[in-house]
Amino acid sequence: MTYLWLKAFHIIFMTSWFAGLFYLPRIYVNLAMAESDDTYQHLLIMAKKLYRFVTPFMVLTLGLGIWMLVMNPELLSLLWFQIKLALIASLIVYHFICGAHLKSFINKTSNKTHVFYRWFNEYPVLILFSVVLLVILKPF
Repeated sequence: MTYLWLKAFHIIFMTSWFAGLFYLPRIYVNLAMAESDDTYQHLLIMAKKLYRFVTPFMVLTLGLGIWMLVMNPELLSLLWFQIKLALIASLIVYHFICGAHLKSFINKTSNKTHVFYRWFNEYPVLILFSVVLLVILKPF
């Protein structure tokens, strides 16, 4: 029964983390397009709060995932699971890249356009689709 509770909370925290990763780059789109300093500062506050809010969800998602893996280590021998882990590793990197972009907005050194952030925003969508398909279909 414990494993099912872990899995349930893992999915809840993963969903919350993804929600933040979907929304944060959308704020970046608007920051890149902001024409007034008041708008820029307002969006910057939103971005900072959101990044601080979703980072613990990432940690909880990973912690619960590792805990479940300890309980079920044979998953490591499955190709679909190895691919999932690689995709999750890339998502962690993406999360910290979001943090680096936030710092560039804080320091007013961002040189990316709103178009860049619109494309940047698509990465977590692709990861979510891929991971869900791997977990449900378990190919290979």
